[in-house]
Amino acid sequence: MSEKSPIPAKKALRELLEALITAILVAFVLKAFIIQAFRIPSGSMIPTLLVGDQILVLKMAYGIHNPVNGLYLTHFQGPKRGDVVVFRYPFDETKDFIKRVIGLPGDHIQVKGKVVYVNGKPMVEPYTQYLHPDEKDVPRRDVMADTLVPPGQYFVMGDNRDDSYDSRYWGFVKRDKILGRAFMIYWSWNDVGRDPRWNRLGHVIH
Repeated sequence: MSEKSPIPAKKALRELLEALITAILVAFVLKAFIIQAFRIPSGSMIPTLLVGDQILVLKMAYGIHNPVNGLYLTHFQGPKRGDVVVFRYPFDETKDFIKRVIGLPGDHIQVKGKVVYVNGKPMVEPYTQYLHPDEKDVPRRDVMADTLVPPGQYFVMGDNRDDSYDSRYWGFVKRDKILGRAFMIYWSWNDVGRDPRWNRLGHVIH
C-alpha cells in the first residue's frame, strides 16, 4: 500500500493565503461595521472608565456606518439617556471623545449646584464622581442655565463631573457624529506601573 503523497507546496501556500485574506476581510468588516477598539486616554469618565482602559464599541448600536466617510447608511433606534458613547469631537473631528448621554433631542437640561435637571426633574446619577466643592461662580460647571437640546443632537457629560470637558462647554453632539456605544472593557493597563488591571477585564460598561 503506497503512502499518501504530501500536499504540494503551491497548494499549501494557496490555502495559507486564502486563510490570511479571509482573516483580513473579517477584521475589516468587524472594524468597519460592527466592533471597534478604543483606548481611554483621560480621566473624564472616572470612575466608570479609568485611564488605560481599552474598550470595545458597538458600531452597529445606532445604525450602519459608511466605512469610507463615516456617515450613517441607515439609522436604528437613537442613543438612550445613560448610554456611554464614542463620537467625533465637534471642533476637531480627528479626535474621538467618550461621554455619557444626558440629554436627548427636545430635552431641557439645567445644572444647579452640580445637580443635573432634565425637563425640570433632578437626575439620579450613581455613576458620577465629584472632586471639587460646589462653586456657584464656576461658569457652566456647577451652574448652567436651562438649555434646549436641538433635533438630531445630544447633550453629553463625563462621569468625572468636575473634571470633564463636555457639552456644558462646547455644545451638542450630532447623531451622525456618534461612532457607537461602549459596552465592554477588554483590557486595562495601570498607567503608573504599566501593570494589567486583571479585575477590569470583561467588565460591562453601564
